[in-house]
Amino acid sequence: MTTTESTPQSGTVTGEAPTPTGPTSKIDYSEKIPNNVNLAGDRKLQRALEAWQPKFIDWWKNLGPSIPTHDVYLRTAIAVGRDGWAHFDRVPMEDYRWGIFLAEQDPDRKVNFGDKKGEPAWQEVPGEHRSDLRRLIVVQGDTEPASVEQQRHLGMTAPSLYDMRNLFQVNVEEGRHLWAMVYLLQAYFGKDGREEAEQLLKRNSGDFDSPRILGAFNEETTDWLSFFMFTYFTDRDGKYQLGTLKESGFDPLARTCEFMLKEEAHHMFVGTTGVQRTVQRTAELMKQHGTDDIWQYGGIPLTVIQKYLNFQFSVSMDLFGSETSSNAAAYYTAGLKGRWMETRRKDDHQLHDLTMDVPIIENGAMSTKNVPMLTALNLDLRNEYAADCENGVKRWNQELEDAGLEERLFLPHQGFNRKVGTFAGHRVSPTGEILDDAAWEKNVGEWLPTSDDRARVAELMVPHYDTGDFAGWISPPSVGINSMPVEYDYVRF
Repeated sequence: MTTTESTPQSGTVTGEAPTPTGPTSKIDYSEKIPNNVNLAGDRKLQRALEAWQPKFIDWWKNLGPSIPTHDVYLRTAIAVGRDGWAHFDRVPMEDYRWGIFLAEQDPDRKVNFGDKKGEPAWQEVPGEHRSDLRRLIVVQGDTEPASVEQQRHLGMTAPSLYDMRNLFQVNVEEGRHLWAMVYLLQAYFGKDGREEAEQLLKRNSGDFDSPRILGAFNEETTDWLSFFMFTYFTDRDGKYQLGTLKESGFDPLARTCEFMLKEEAHHMFVGTTGVQRTVQRTAELMKQHGTDDIWQYGGIPLTVIQKYLNFQFSVSMDLFGSETSSNAAAYYTAGLKGRWMETRRKDDHQLHDLTMDVPIIENGAMSTKNVPMLTALNLDLRNEYAADCENGVKRWNQELEDAGLEERLFLPHQGFNRKVGTFAGHRVSPTGEILDDAAWEKNVGEWLPTSDDRARVAELMVPHYDTGDFAGWISPPSVGINSMPVEYDYVRF
């Protein structure tokens, strides 16, 4: 079901969308692209999307999932209501309906923070914030296709049809999130927005000349353990970034991100349960054979799982930026980007007189310094994220406890392996000791995955495509998707 809510007119600021040159895609705007933004009635937006859509399809064919399939049991959003945002059906991947949805509008919504607190939320882009809003949307939009590119070949080594289906569900939803950001660029930012939408398809993960904007999205996803760690830690960063944009005074951005958060929850579920099932199998093998050296029995040693955890957590921490940031302060003051759960905070939501301690390394020792709260918002968000990450680790450790093992996984120190912020340029161990270069080089192979570790994990990545069959390094899930049996043929070739 679609609504007839209209998109804003850009007027002389944005100009008319050009008539597409070259091949265009004629789209049934109520069926091919489920939406509640009145695509069928907005000719200017149609023309912009008709020029962009074929390029998106080319990108998907060239850099999307590389394994050919007949159809996949996928969830598709077809409306924003309770019964519409999660419609399950067998779908050929190339026919997936990437929709455009905004959460339902609150006509009385206000800006809830910053100097504009209490004013009506903006339905159009304020001229003075045009550049900053566009940048926020572009950075968020750039992460969506990047993860698809990173995970392109994982289907070739899927440990089960259940897991392959979850991979493809994440991929198509990241594609839909790209559509969501491109919609905002096309509908509200005119020529500049159309050019930025083009660039979102021209940058590629790990490309030497045109890499993705954020470092973690240029790292190679080498295997399924990497994928599970990525969807747990890095997609969780996405949850928190979307949570701050959901508070934005620019109402279309806030409503877009609110809807995206519903789908992001599944991505983190894939990571949480994927690592948990890996740890469960590892624990079974350790207990069965009385050793933690379980390579020979087809399992991934717990020490290697910890190395993968260390790596993905540390590169995801970098995504939050420097602990102190004048840009973060400016975004907040202007009402562009709030805090996680902004309206639940018990303060004045302007923060002019508040301060916060931020970590530093001074004279070779860990310390803190007190700074204005407005400049420490990146750290505030990162702290919320790190506390959330602990929950998954507790869940994974429960598997070890249930198996009667004493070993435990843990999150490394916030300063470990950092390339951004106050810890960049320093050598910090997973337990928080400050090291010199020699000590770091001596021990780093015990803390981060080595090429040998990744090669041995890769040897275990043998595809299992028979219904109900699972690789020996991971336990089957306890339940299937959408009340379907675990043994269901989620992917057909």
